[in-house]
Amino acid sequence: MKKYLPHILLSLYVIEAIVAGVHPYSRSVWYAENIPIMLLVLFIVILYYRGVRFSNTAYVLMFILPFWHTIGGHYTFERVPFDFFNNLFGFERNMFDRVGHYTVGFYALPIIEYMVDRKLVANRMLAVTHAIYFIAFVAVFYEWTEWWYAAIYGGESGAAFLGSQGDIWDAQKDMFMDVLGAITTAILYLSFKKK
Repeated sequence: MKKYLPHILLSLYVIEAIVAGVHPYSRSVWYAENIPIMLLVLFIVILYYRGVRFSNTAYVLMFILPFWHTIGGHYTFERVPFDFFNNLFGFERNMFDRVGHYTVGFYALPIIEYMVDRKLVANRMLAVTHAIYFIAFVAVFYEWTEWWYAAIYGGESGAAFLGSQGDIWDAQKDMFMDVLGAITTAILYLSFKKK
């Protein structure tokens, strides 16, 4: 089971992507949300077949974002049925996308593992710092992409992809959640990895 975990996770993602691709709320939003995630999954698969392997913990954490994002692409993030969470914490907006942004930070773990295992940095703290910076860069780049898409396509499709739900600080909060996820992951790595 342990040896085949990446294969199992990939199979689950493919099944989910196929099912979620049937009658999405908006086909244009589905493409915009899922193409980057499919490319990310493809990149992970290519790394795997080229011999770049990560811990099973890293693979599980990497699986969460594609799983989450594929659901968001099906419904659009604003419309995902997430009331139990929003009501539990008293949120007025749908926070499905913010939780998704938090999971972006989980990619700090494979970045740290890669740098440490290949001795690309002098110590673990440098690996952790670089991983957090990389996640922050990805967060900024993604928010720019959302802005670009919304500006070009406009209308309901642009607003659904942007997903701000009327919050003028949405981009900043999303980037914060990305980085917070990376910091959390880095702290857990430093806490549990002793060498």
